[in-house]
Amino acid sequence: MRVALKIAYIGSAYHGLQIQPNVPTIEGKLFEALKELEVIDNPASANFVSSGRTDSGVNAMGQVVAFDTDKPNLAIPRVINSKLPNDIWAWAHAEVPDDFHPRRYARRRTYRYIVPVDDHDISLIRSASRILLGTHDFANFCVNEEGRSTIRTIEKIDVRLTGNLLKIDVEANSFLWKMVRKIVTSLMLVGSGERDTEWLEQMIQPEIFEEGLEPSAPYGLILLDVNYGKSVDWITDGYAVKRSGEKVQEYLKYHMVMAELMEQFLPREPQE
Repeated sequence: MRVALKIAYIGSAYHGLQIQPNVPTIEGKLFEALKELEVIDNPASANFVSSGRTDSGVNAMGQVVAFDTDKPNLAIPRVINSKLPNDIWAWAHAEVPDDFHPRRYARRRTYRYIVPVDDHDISLIRSASRILLGTHDFANFCVNEEGRSTIRTIEKIDVRLTGNLLKIDVEANSFLWKMVRKIVTSLMLVGSGERDTEWLEQMIQPEIFEEGLEPSAPYGLILLDVNYGKSVDWITDGYAVKRSGEKVQEYLKYHMVMAELMEQFLPREPQE
């Protein structure tokens, strides 16, 4: 039987999703858990596939993995989570067709990037984001991989301000390597006044204009969702969701304290 899982993770302690020698990765921890439970023997024989890689430090709420198993009763979130560290958890599963491939079957993906703003012009950022909608050549917004087309279709970009944090949601049929983080860099450059919208319009015409962009920091990026329409019937594990929520609350408490603590290190005006 082929099983798909929805996986969430906090990526700060990992060198990305894909397994690598001698460094911790999300897949590495998943493989250890699945093998310890005897759900799979090894990734190759189980035809283990993910919906797409995430880089070192990047987070996910809706990563999807699929594999073959003869123990589907153990391939459920609450069982798998018992063998995973607190910063990785499964929260939904589905029985899928034997040929199900999480990357090829996906209809669209949604990423969110969260970035602090200072004197950025938010309305200008929103206007600039609309330039990127539709089908374009995003060669200037990625790390180019030989033989892979750089044409992509962005279906939606939503820009919202919460306090001093800007949330940028990007939805597309698929993404190129570091594409979202470079899009965020470009929008922030326009919003700060360092670049203008005419420059951004040139950036989606790589046949006549080329410019390298540094990707925004990985910690601000989260893969929110990979959508398969009605082709996958997900079963949410309520217990797994409850337990993961408790873990996240502990992370929130820790980081709230650390944020306040870090302020003590900021330079202060000398007291008279």
